[in-house]
Amino acid sequence: MQFSANLGFLWADLPLPDAIRAAHAAGFQAVECHWPYAFQPRQIKTALTETGLTMLGLNTVRGDVSRGENGLCALPGREGDARAAIDQAIAYAAAIAAPNVHVMAGFATGPHARDTFIANLRYACDAAAARGITILIEPLNAYDAPGYFLQTTDQAIKVITDVSAPNIKLMFDCYHVQLMEGDLTHKLQKLLGHIGHIQFASVPDRGPPDHGEVNYAHVFSVIKALGYTAPLGAEYKPQGPTDQTLGWLRA
Repeated sequence: MQFSANLGFLWADLPLPDAIRAAHAAGFQAVECHWPYAFQPRQIKTALTETGLTMLGLNTVRGDVSRGENGLCALPGREGDARAAIDQAIAYAAAIAAPNVHVMAGFATGPHARDTFIANLRYACDAAAARGITILIEPLNAYDAPGYFLQTTDQAIKVITDVSAPNIKLMFDCYHVQLMEGDLTHKLQKLLGHIGHIQFASVPDRGPPDHGEVNYAHVFSVIKALGYTAPLGAEYKPQGPTDQTLGWLRA
């Protein structure tokens, strides 16, 4: 199997170009990130070219973090800000040849928020299609992100169905799905056709996948048996230096 290092958490103490190089040295086959915007795209592209890695995806900006915002695209009345964030993310992804953009919904609830999210996602899919980019949406668990608009895979699939665009997919984060729904392997089998990217971390502490309540050796074997061959995203929080948490990767 192939693995992608999520540089929002792994080697987060390094500047992003150096984190890319560290991921390559550690044996990862790809990388992904959260918000790369503090760096010029050419800096990231240079590191990717040096290492031969692909940046699988990046997120739209969270908004005003000082006010606790965590995405803009389901927030009624913030459509201008949301679409500016979408444009920024798509342009950046295109500049570094990243195939995916995760559009963050934000903290919202109710039918007006849902309508806003769907309208903004249709805008995102139209804009991304011209660049060959896939839009991803990700349910976040209610323990880490209480009040986040998108919380379950069922909710996400209904949104994807209503957006009705060929380039929108589900980001299936095993950590979030286990906390909210459980039954990971059956859900992976059921939703495979909708999945654009898979991520993982131990449950419940969001550490490396070598402990906790999820048997990732089994989960990975199921993913492989399903014929899913894209790199799986290691989006866990290292408890110490990242290099000291990679026994699972070497194994």
